[in-house]
Amino acid sequence: MDRRRALIVDAFTDEPLTGNPAGVVPGADGLDADRMAAIASELGASETAFVVETGSADRRLRFFTPTGEIDLCGHATVAAHAHLLDAGVIAPGDHTVETGAGVLDVTVEAGETNEGTETGEAAGTVWLTMDAPTVREVDVEASRVADALGIDPAAIVTGELPIAVASTGLPYLIVPVDYLSTLGGVAPDPDAVEALAGEVDATGAYAFTFDTLQGESTLHGRMFAPGEGIPEDPVTGTASGAAGAYLRHVGAFDAMPGEMVFEQGHYVDRPGRVRVRVGEEVRVGGTAATSLDGEIRVPESDDDGIIEA
Repeated sequence: MDRRRALIVDAFTDEPLTGNPAGVVPGADGLDADRMAAIASELGASETAFVVETGSADRRLRFFTPTGEIDLCGHATVAAHAHLLDAGVIAPGDHTVETGAGVLDVTVEAGETNEGTETGEAAGTVWLTMDAPTVREVDVEASRVADALGIDPAAIVTGELPIAVASTGLPYLIVPVDYLSTLGGVAPDPDAVEALAGEVDATGAYAFTFDTLQGESTLHGRMFAPGEGIPEDPVTGTASGAAGAYLRHVGAFDAMPGEMVFEQGHYVDRPGRVRVRVGEEVRVGGTAATSLDGEIRVPESDDDGIIEA
């Protein structure tokens, strides 16, 4: 029986049991895809990152949902690198990581001393350099989008903030709404959201408002991707990068801020925040906190046993 360390690491937060949980298996060399999929299913997080060696970058990450492998996951990338920093496996600085979507640049910043934390160190910040941004406005009626999200069509902001599909690696339908109360009252029709996202070639819908809970935040967002098995994602790095690119594209500010903070997750009791920088490149960053650290028992490939946590 093979034994591997396995963790649940909450990304885009510095407090356990908030933010977006990701499974992390730091020593995954020698595991085949079937056993990775079984581990991901056992851990039950929306995505699990498996850290393996590669000759093409500093490390390789393979990402599995409970149902199969995907090319890229932003919050699991943050979670994995935050754990590796905390464990002393990597040092602060610039890193490269091979993924199914290509080789990404990752910058890890050390946390400042914080006597209030268990370790005496604040979580380091992990920055991901996203793919080159694309933004395209789509010909879809606001009333249809509103019906899919379960809100009043009049609450969707139009004109200078058009409904569009934006991507910095994964495409999202970006939907601006008027107030936080509107966003909090969203009651999506999963079938309608899935159909709409499919028609515009988007992973899901990211609705946002500039009405925020925290004064220092730029916007509050919610992301729904029922077609990907995600009724609502707590905190979404790839969608935040797409939204940052969208804001620059539509000229949402007289001068683009050097850094923005996007709130997300409060309506599913998993609050978190994503830092977003839009310059020559789009970068998203965040901290992470470990909520579970243990061992998982993995049968050999030719073993018919059951994985035990």
